This record gives sequence, structure tokens and C-alpha cells, in this order.
Amino acid sequence: MIVTAWRLALAQIGDPAFRRVLWLGLALAVALLFAMYAGLLLLIQLFIPETLTIPLAGEVQGLGTLLSLGSILFMLGLSVFLMVPVASAFTGLFLDDVADAVEARHHPALPQAPRAPFTVMLADSARYFALLVVLNLLGMIVFAFSGGLGIVVLWAVNGYLLAREYFSMIALRRLPPDQARALRKRHPVRLWLAGVTLSLPLSLPLINLFVPLMGAAVFTHLFHRLAARQA
Repeated sequence: MIVTAWRLALAQIGDPAFRRVLWLGLALAVALLFAMYAGLLLLIQLFIPETLTIPLAGEVQGLGTLLSLGSILFMLGLSVFLMVPVASAFTGLFLDDVADAVEARHHPALPQAPRAPFTVMLADSARYFALLVVLNLLGMIVFAFSGGLGIVVLWAVNGYLLAREYFSMIALRRLPPDQARALRKRHPVRLWLAGVTLSLPLSLPLINLFVPLMGAAVFTHLFHRLAARQA
């Protein structure tokens, strides 16, 4: 079932809805990082004087310029860490589009699922962003102090968290909260394994940018198959 869900999701990766969500997420992420850098430069210019007098050393010239140049390196380093979670968080705002595209192709008889209010989508996206930041931090810590072996434990934990997040998001489009929760609890191992298959590519640069898309598509397929078995 999981292999089939992945096969169907990958076969649809060229769908215009998929591409739109990916490029929107990346564009908004880049725009946010540029805005953060502009804000950092503004703070440096406002609060760091160009000339500073230090006791015994005298005047130090060009401090603001030096910090401005250093901020470029700082933001480049920060972007390496933040790009994936930020892009994924913005992508999360449009994951209903991915689920709609999957259902339109594979379940055309279904009525359009109701869209969640923007505030709900924003809260879900913020929660997913926080989750990815924590997972990235834990991944670096575990990898650094376990010689790389602890990454297996991290994949297992991430699999559970990602499965819970994605399945809940997809199931709540079609079921009341109590029924969605009951369906998730009825298939814990299968959903966890599907989550693990998502946590693995999170460790791969560039590939990890596709994880939100694949997560929405894979769990849409899994939800409909599990719901059909229950019916």
C-alpha cells in the first residue's frame, strides 16, 4: 500500500498544481529570507555607529560597514539551515491544492473538499515550521554525538511526527475530528512506516524541498485506501 501510494504520487509530480505549490513555497521563502536580511542591515545601520571610540585603542573606523559585510556571511549560513523549513512552511499553506489534484485524478467522483480558513492553514503551517526546525536541530545534535548511528532513531521519531501531521491534515478534509483520529489509531504501524519514508529524504539537500508535496500526495492516497477498507 505504501509503495503504491509513493508510485502514484511520483507519477503525478509533473502536475501543474504540484509545480505551482513548489515554486510558490520557494519564492515566498526566498522573499522572507531577503526581508530578514534587509531588517538585519537596517538594525546595524540604526544602532551600530560607523566610528567607535575604544579606551586605550582610540577611534575604530568602519565598524558598521564591517558588520554589514559580516551579516552577509551570517545570513548565507542561516539560509542553509532555514531554507528547507521556511520553504516547507510556506508550501504547507497550499497543500490543499496538492490533495485536490490527487483526488481530481484518482477520485474524480468525490465532491470538492471544503477549504480550511486561512487562519487555520496559517496555524498548521506555523506548527509544521516549528516541527521541521526542531527536527533539523535534533538531527544535527544526534548526528554529531552518535557517530551517525543515532540518525536511525531520529528517522523513527520523525516518521511518527510526520505521519501524525500529514494524515491528520488529509483526513480532516473528509472526516470529523473523532473519526479521523479513530482511523489514524487503527493503522499506527502502516502510517508510521509511511512517515519514515518521508523522514529519510529530509536528510538530503534539495530533495528535502519536495517532502511537503510528496507527504500531502502520499497520505492522500493512503487515507482514501484506508477509509475504503473501513467502509
